[in-house]
Amino acid sequence: MASKKYIATPTRTNEILNKYQFFFKKSLGQNFLVDVNILGNIIREAGIDKQAGVIEIGPGIGALTEQLAIHANNVIAFEIDQRLLPILEDTLDGYDNINLIHQDILEADVHAAIKANFQPEQAIHIVANLPYYITTPILMKLLREKLPIVSITVMIQQEVAARMAAEPNSKSYGSLSIAVQYYTNAKVVMHVPKGVFMPKPNVDSSVLKLTIKDTPPVDVLDEEYFFTLVRAAFAQRRKTLKNNLTNYFKGTFVKEDINMILDSIGVDGARRGESLTMTEFAKLANAFFLRQENI
Repeated sequence: MASKKYIATPTRTNEILNKYQFFFKKSLGQNFLVDVNILGNIIREAGIDKQAGVIEIGPGIGALTEQLAIHANNVIAFEIDQRLLPILEDTLDGYDNINLIHQDILEADVHAAIKANFQPEQAIHIVANLPYYITTPILMKLLREKLPIVSITVMIQQEVAARMAAEPNSKSYGSLSIAVQYYTNAKVVMHVPKGVFMPKPNVDSSVLKLTIKDTPPVDVLDEEYFFTLVRAAFAQRRKTLKNNLTNYFKGTFVKEDINMILDSIGVDGARRGESLTMTEFAKLANAFFLRQENI
């Protein structure tokens, strides 16, 4: 493969786009990577080796897919844009360890795809350059489905990556940080300049690595309730925890009830959501859940 002209160069990408008269669809958030070194760094950070199975989302014209096929055992790639299927058949011709799936990842049965394409003992990773407009729904679907995977390494908008990896008492910390870190250890592993994309995006990019936790870091009585209460605590960031919860529980609990529950778990209602750790949010959610169950 050493002499092969890789897809991820400006020249080769332009050749492919011109050959197929392909135009970018803004609605699909298409920005193709044109730097092989960046792709190599992503694959290294993801921990991909020749035994690994990889799931890619949105392969585009195959720049990352090609590099994954070289470094991994086998790859499945979900592509929603039908116009790209014949292009991918062409650009990835010669790689027999890639299975292209024409499907929206948000509607896909990923468990079934894993069972059909990978060995039970295989380490499976998700690696993708995600469409920025739909990053969060995709990642939350993948995490909440509790797939048998080791990690998720994705190129996403820098600001969103910062939010997902944020710690308490930072301006980026919020309900998204807690949702992602409930399932994973989140780490921003690299920043990527706009110039390595075609076309150049309007925002800066980062690569985020999510390493799946064996078990959640906190015990919650009801996961859905926990996530809902966390979102409520951040509904208006400038408001105190007590004010946000009073607003959310309107019609269920009066202020006195909310004060009593907060006091019972030792959480000061005058604090803001961004100051609470995940452990404190778990105590909060469990206390409100039990109280609501007993009303």
